[in-house]
Amino acid sequence: MKQINRRDFLKISGTAATGSALAGCGVKQESAEKLDPAGQHTTELPKGKMTYRTHPHNGDKVSILGYGWMRLPRKKDPNNPNQDMIDQEEVNRLCNKAFEYGVNYFDTSPAYCQGKSEESLGIALEQSGRSRDSYYIATKLSNFSPTQWSLEAGQQMFENSLKYLKTDYIDYLLLHSIGGGGLDNLRKRYLDNGLLAWLMEQRAAGRIRNLGFSFHGDVKVYDYMLEHHDEYKWDFVQIQLNYIDWHDNDKGRDGEYLYNELVKRNIPAVIMEPLLGGRLSKVPDHVVAHLKSRKPEDSVASWAFRYAGTPENILTVLSGMTYMEHLEDNIRTYSPLVPLTEEEARWLDGETANLIESYPTIPCNDCKYCMPCPYALDIPAILLHYNKCVNQGNVPESQQAENYQKARRAFLVGYDRSVPRLRQANRCISCRECVSHCPQNIDIPRELQRIDRFVEKLKQDKW
Repeated sequence: MKQINRRDFLKISGTAATGSALAGCGVKQESAEKLDPAGQHTTELPKGKMTYRTHPHNGDKVSILGYGWMRLPRKKDPNNPNQDMIDQEEVNRLCNKAFEYGVNYFDTSPAYCQGKSEESLGIALEQSGRSRDSYYIATKLSNFSPTQWSLEAGQQMFENSLKYLKTDYIDYLLLHSIGGGGLDNLRKRYLDNGLLAWLMEQRAAGRIRNLGFSFHGDVKVYDYMLEHHDEYKWDFVQIQLNYIDWHDNDKGRDGEYLYNELVKRNIPAVIMEPLLGGRLSKVPDHVVAHLKSRKPEDSVASWAFRYAGTPENILTVLSGMTYMEHLEDNIRTYSPLVPLTEEEARWLDGETANLIESYPTIPCNDCKYCMPCPYALDIPAILLHYNKCVNQGNVPESQQAENYQKARRAFLVGYDRSVPRLRQANRCISCRECVSHCPQNIDIPRELQRIDRFVEKLKQDKW
């Protein structure tokens, strides 16, 4: 597909509105008759129609929609107005809704939500009143810091997970995000200290029902773990898979390669980042029109979830559903899943992927693995604000841009609202501590410096 240049992209995204874009693609209003004027479905959620996948080795019947307990709703902390906290009441409501419509797989980590995710999930599951054998808990050995690399520290982390989750066994336990730091880090975190051997003992004792790992980073680590499958006997593996990364020059991000290596060994795959941290649901209007031209009644996100769920070796697809509308939309997509045709899949990972990758956004997934920054920058907020402005056409190339003054104001005002001034990009000293933690291999300091130079240009109004 012919790629558009930056100026054409900014011009289109800055002027197109979703409605007019749809009209330009020949989408008739009556074809979206199941939607209200705000684009929301008016029909009832389909109950009892969730798609399930059966684990080939143990018979677990797992909902194709898995609930990622990473991006939870928050509210102001009544004891500290300058901070926020997990909104447990809303979390409980989301958990109950998920159960009601067939979701039974919940994925968390000691590292999520500033260390509060497991505790929040434990509370939500307990208040639901559901029997322990009616759902699956997945959590991780998230020993990222060298201070956590001893056997004793890993054992304590596992015991804490059981306590916070209010359970005496974990259904799906993962070595968290292997690949960062290469084989040397893998050996220090899990192999040389005997931690993996101990986890295998816990699996044999029934305290872990399934043992696997999640992967980001150096593909040599991925290959090493699979080459030793006969020794470790992985029950599942969690990989990043979406239609942008299905064909990637970096083998460690190439979804096709990662998935097919699991198929060869009959290892079920759990999918993370089907939306790339929301990037595949927050696309410019003309990309919305591109997707809506085929199925006007379906959400933009539903295409990504159908793509991730279609391959047969996928056990479940994780989604961090912060709001009820996210949960309800995903329930619609997977109740039941309508698998993509081969032509639709090619259209997504070919033409649609090329169209999206033509735009100069930064591939931040808002996973917050780069946080906390030792100099208190809010790295995800900076990158996400920049991406939002790119998608809205508010990153002018020069003072001659048609919408320069409007875009300039939108970027600067939005920047100060999104990111406190003492946490903005100009505070970065390029210590590079964040770089090794980024699953998307972003050169974060370089991007922050680029954004800071752009901000200074806008402030000084000099180009």
